[in-house]
Amino acid sequence: MTANSLDALDAVRSGGLLVYRQIERCFDAPFGTALNPWRHLGALGFLCFWLIAVTGFYLFAMLDTSAIEAYRSIDWLTRQQWYLGGLLRSIHRYGADAFIVITLLHIIKEFLLGRYTGFRRFSWLTGVPLLWFIFISGIGGFWLNWDQLGQFSAIATAELLDWLPIFATPLTRNFLSVTTVSDRLFSLFVFIHLGVPLLLLFGLWFHVQRINHAEIFPPRALSLGTFATLLVLALVAPVVSQAPADLSTIPAVLPLDWFYLFLHPLMYVSSSGSVWLLVSIVTLLLFGLPFLPKRSQFVAPAIAEVHADNCNGCRRCFDDCPYAAITMVPHPDGKPGQQLARVIPDMCASCGICTGSCPSSTPFRNVSALVTGIDMPQQPINDLRNTLKKSLAALEGDSKIVVFGCDNGARVATLAGKDVASISLMCTGMLPPSFVEYALRDGASGVLITGCSSSGCAFRLGSRWTEARLYGEREPRLRNNVPRERLHIVWADHGEEKKLLVALNEFRRSMAAPNKPNGII
Repeated sequence: MTANSLDALDAVRSGGLLVYRQIERCFDAPFGTALNPWRHLGALGFLCFWLIAVTGFYLFAMLDTSAIEAYRSIDWLTRQQWYLGGLLRSIHRYGADAFIVITLLHIIKEFLLGRYTGFRRFSWLTGVPLLWFIFISGIGGFWLNWDQLGQFSAIATAELLDWLPIFATPLTRNFLSVTTVSDRLFSLFVFIHLGVPLLLLFGLWFHVQRINHAEIFPPRALSLGTFATLLVLALVAPVVSQAPADLSTIPAVLPLDWFYLFLHPLMYVSSSGSVWLLVSIVTLLLFGLPFLPKRSQFVAPAIAEVHADNCNGCRRCFDDCPYAAITMVPHPDGKPGQQLARVIPDMCASCGICTGSCPSSTPFRNVSALVTGIDMPQQPINDLRNTLKKSLAALEGDSKIVVFGCDNGARVATLAGKDVASISLMCTGMLPPSFVEYALRDGASGVLITGCSSSGCAFRLGSRWTEARLYGEREPRLRNNVPRERLHIVWADHGEEKKLLVALNEFRRSMAAPNKPNGII
């Protein structure tokens, strides 16, 4: 791939990400950052899958799996049992539509963020096939209704598959007359619609295997809101069957579900070969993205380093790593039961969250060179201590504030001034809580901590673990004797520097009125 092609790809990603962030922020206002659906696309996908599965179990239990009675059983369920079966059918259908939309948005978001290479390659490559599993199982669901739309989709799919030279006899021969649509063929429909989702479930499980503490369910309020939305759609616009399938006629007009069936009209306006070419190109492009030539910004920096002399095998880094890149092995000193952390290079994101979790990462250690149990060579904990010392010594004024930020969040350098020292980290999660106490003891009036929004952290768990540590919910904890009124946390994404400045000014005012508690924005 040429340099110009890479430049064009970067331009597309940068422009697309700008638009995406704007849309995302528009949803922050009505939903709040924590419940913004655009920040929980992966988890919403899991939720949709389980909604489809649960409603599908009931629908299948009521389905007569014969070619003649299938339509009648579904139509009866929809019209005579609308208060249960009809609602569940509609939720099943709308949930499936939402599933495909959410999955596509999730893929687009991960692409725009560049999360398809390096240590994220596994998740990307295991996620791409899931898209086709969703399409296959969804299209198969239309066949089970065996109405005119199901008939059209089944025949169109057979014609599409017949283009491939892999079948001894054309599949379209199964739709020549009513007698050819046998119960055996309908059993095949059932197998496709039920069997493929089982592969999808396994694929979803496999997809998150290299993600520690994977979010497979969105926040409860967002889950309930999603279900309520689908329920309202089911009540307002219930899904009903079209006329029963009739192989002797060709429907003149059919209202399509464009989320799943868009390939059918595309085939008829072009050709089956054109559709296969399109599908092949899209698939190859998606699978090929992780293997494109890497630019310097995509090359992963040095991975975390374990210093055996300072590692006591506490397992905190093992528990906190967002990508399961740390394992525990027997300690080389041979002490029974003592363990040593070991970093898996191909899975390390170089975020530094493990450094923030290490109990030896404290600036209060009386050593000339601070060496911690696990550290980042590109931003060692000793350099962080030295930077903090120099920054504190240079501060002037009555209100001296230290700002710890994140390279992926709002730029903290914009806040730097005579009374403000700004220090940017690879991830806010690499900041040990003891550094907050150290800064306050060494002359700072207050400490402001910022980084990516809590639900949109570049390294998934950095913001979450930071909050938990500072509020005493996770080791290592900020000691209770540290005055909380001198600590403030505000989450601000890249481009939200104005929000960060406003939060800084409010923090100054709050320190002047100590009875006003600080918190999280």
